[in-house]
Amino acid sequence: MTNILDSVDQRTQLVGQNRLELLIFQLNTSQFFAINVFKVKEVVKLPHLNILPGSHPSVCGVANIRGTSIPVIDLRSAIGMRSMEKNDECNIIITEYNRTIQAFLVGQVMNIVNMTWKDIQAPPEQVGPNNYLTAITKIERDGMQRLVSILDVEKVLAEIINYNIQISDEVLDKTIVNQLHGRKILIVDDSSTARGQIRDTLSQLGIEVIEANDGMKALTLLKGWCDEGKTVTNEILMMFTDAEMPEMDGYKLTHEVRNDPRMNDLFIALNTSLSGSFNEAMVEKVGCNRFISKFQPDVLVDVVQERLREVLGHAPTSHSS
Repeated sequence: MTNILDSVDQRTQLVGQNRLELLIFQLNTSQFFAINVFKVKEVVKLPHLNILPGSHPSVCGVANIRGTSIPVIDLRSAIGMRSMEKNDECNIIITEYNRTIQAFLVGQVMNIVNMTWKDIQAPPEQVGPNNYLTAITKIERDGMQRLVSILDVEKVLAEIINYNIQISDEVLDKTIVNQLHGRKILIVDDSSTARGQIRDTLSQLGIEVIEANDGMKALTLLKGWCDEGKTVTNEILMMFTDAEMPEMDGYKLTHEVRNDPRMNDLFIALNTSLSGSFNEAMVEKVGCNRFISKFQPDVLVDVVQERLREVLGHAPTSHSS
């Protein structure tokens, strides 16, 4: 199964073209699930797990992979199903999210499918706000159209790891922080958990947050303001966007904004759980102003203050970040 991901590094050219690749797997049911290949480091057969007393109920143990201890999350249990029954079909998917490495216990891993974000749809509203999906899609398998549920891994992790949204006093620029009150920021992310964490962080500073759950909705909003004769930079201070979203990813969204002279000066920060030099290169290519990994409240606030200093014409002041 490791061979299925041997060429992941060559797949990066898909990002920025509004395309993605999904790793399809099962959870010992007939239903198909998926996560984005870019989050996946490796797939291996279920190794021996060392139990961690006192750990979260969905953490089924720790795997030692080539000398590295990696916590393993029972994905069935984490999304509200009965715990995974361990058998010969079980695998672990080793992933990197938000600068941390963890593995997910799954059943059979099927294959990788290449798709366009336009083929990815938001979950139906009828599934309710507490579901564990960011999107759904369909694939052809055995001559049939099969539904695939794309999991909101950030929601899964947020329920296991307690992310702190407290802002450190030392990061606040006392000369301008009061002027953040009432400013508006657009956040674009398909994960309600990720949007909530940004909103809860920035609301501490009196910032009003406008939300969009995919790139196309955000672009429609921005173009609508332009069509009404409004100046986008008067409507919002800046935009935070995720990289991976249904309909239109964050790279494509940034590209569209930069190529519209009515709003090409909008300050855009890519805020993603993907990490590494690849993303930094993509930021430069599409024209984002900043790239930050998710769930770092101090860095989030530092970027907002950086933008406000630009608007106010202030030189940067000396403070920690």
